[in-house]
Amino acid sequence: MAAVGFKAAGSGLWKGNGAGLQLAAAVFCQSCSSAASSGPGEGRRAGWGQQRAQHQSAGQFPPPAAPGRARRAAEPSPAAAGPLSSQPSPAEGADTKSYLWARYHEMKKLVYDLLPPGVCNLLNPAAIYANNEISLRDVEIYGFDYDYTLAQYSNLLHSMIFNTARDILIEQYKYPEGLKKYDYLPGFAIRGLHYDVQKSLLMKIDAFHYVQLGTAYRGLKPVPDDEVIELYGGTQHIPLYQMSDFYGKGPSIKQFMDIFSLPEMTLLSSVIDYFINHGIEFDQVHLYKDISDAIKDVHVKGMMYKWIEKDMEKYILHGDETYAVLNRLVNLNKKLFLITNSPFSFVDKGMKHMVGKNWRDLFDMVIVQADKPTFFTDRRKPFRKLDDKGSLQWDKINKLEKGKIYKQGNLFDFLRLTGWRGSKVLYFGDHLYSDLADLMLRHGWRTGAIVPELEPEIRIINTEQYMHSLTWQQALTGLLERMQMYQDAESKQVLLEWMQERQEIRSLTKNLFNPQFGSIFRTFHNPTYFSRRLIRFSDIYMASISCLLNYDVNFTFFPRRTPLQHEAPLWMDQLCTGCMKTPFLEEMVHIR
Repeated sequence: MAAVGFKAAGSGLWKGNGAGLQLAAAVFCQSCSSAASSGPGEGRRAGWGQQRAQHQSAGQFPPPAAPGRARRAAEPSPAAAGPLSSQPSPAEGADTKSYLWARYHEMKKLVYDLLPPGVCNLLNPAAIYANNEISLRDVEIYGFDYDYTLAQYSNLLHSMIFNTARDILIEQYKYPEGLKKYDYLPGFAIRGLHYDVQKSLLMKIDAFHYVQLGTAYRGLKPVPDDEVIELYGGTQHIPLYQMSDFYGKGPSIKQFMDIFSLPEMTLLSSVIDYFINHGIEFDQVHLYKDISDAIKDVHVKGMMYKWIEKDMEKYILHGDETYAVLNRLVNLNKKLFLITNSPFSFVDKGMKHMVGKNWRDLFDMVIVQADKPTFFTDRRKPFRKLDDKGSLQWDKINKLEKGKIYKQGNLFDFLRLTGWRGSKVLYFGDHLYSDLADLMLRHGWRTGAIVPELEPEIRIINTEQYMHSLTWQQALTGLLERMQMYQDAESKQVLLEWMQERQEIRSLTKNLFNPQFGSIFRTFHNPTYFSRRLIRFSDIYMASISCLLNYDVNFTFFPRRTPLQHEAPLWMDQLCTGCMKTPFLEEMVHIR
């Protein structure tokens, strides 16, 4: 997963000057910090050579082994091998506690000295990010979902959904009147969270099925870490069979992947908070189903559609950008189609507002009430044609005509009638399961994920506070890893203080995104379960389809080759030296 756009004045791409390499070298190559802070060229390489010679004279690195049988004799024993065999040591007569703190302060100064002016604001929120290599030159057909893809909505809509579903609970399901004191909390939940129905826990889970401690909530209050671990049998791990099926729905744990699920999560937490605060016993399964049904009523009964249609200026964002994207693609002779679960009258009014009364002329195919993701997997539902007033026609569909509106259907008939197959089709949607998963894995289409949360998260990443916090956290983590060889009582106390400081920094960086759950993309260090699905089901991802306007229609997106964990030390050594020759390479080639 890699960015293909960096922000700089006038260019849209970051023109690096080497400062980033120095920064990376400082953070990741702690044992060579003095050399890494040297200038470029021969002086830096000379510093490396001098340091290596010092390490060799101290017996920390063996000299290059002779060829043949003598090489084997020179190899260290298994007990001496590994990272600890290459650690620097305190000067003779110095106590390890003083030595550890000296390394700490040296690294801290180096990190802050090497954060160059302008190191922040590097990432462009309007860039497109690539998980897989894809050339737009090969794409002939562009497909789109409607809600949160072509149409972006304001946060006011979430408040309306929350308030209406809350009132349905009170009026139709006879929930307590006291719930009316709860209003929607825009900053409470994030997308991608899991909810354990039996335990009433809303929590963030990483790509390895571990609950991120500090992000488990029952109601509106966090659950202590030790209680979370106890609830799951002494571990933070959630077994696969409990987690979810292919579409995020497990036997007892549900994943919220839809942007529309934000008010649902907040309503769940608010109702549970009320019951707990008032000592009311409740059945967890019934409560979850009631709230889910109340939220569903808002959508199925058309309430949400009426609000948006009544005041489109208030609820629909960036309509002019939607028009610009579609019009540009048509002018470049690309074919366009729309597959949405929304009804025709709603889509028609929204598209007229954003694009104009002749919006249908831009599309070769328009399919409404498609019932995704079933549309992609079930062959049974045939297409039905709608007339211009939205009324269903009875005739059999033997071809899909430009400018006509179709309801339901299935992808297998769609492929048969259009012949649009494989990587020449690129489909955009916001729901990783319902919009993208089947298209990528079953049908070989290229996919683009619309992730509105990307823009505010990148703006946070671009702040000086985040950059300093994250950089020092990485450096401190490296110190902890390399200095854990010292196990005397005083050293252990120092390491414990470092661990506590590291945890404080991690909490600080998490809270910059969301005080309850942190970033949608990361736990403290691992990708989230959401990120895992994003990488798996999308070739590219972006904040909105307007990002396409920043790229030529023949642009190729190349994902960066990021190092695997066993490759990372090699890459960091290359950064430190400023060349492709790696320090200690002579020793490395003898490892078998």
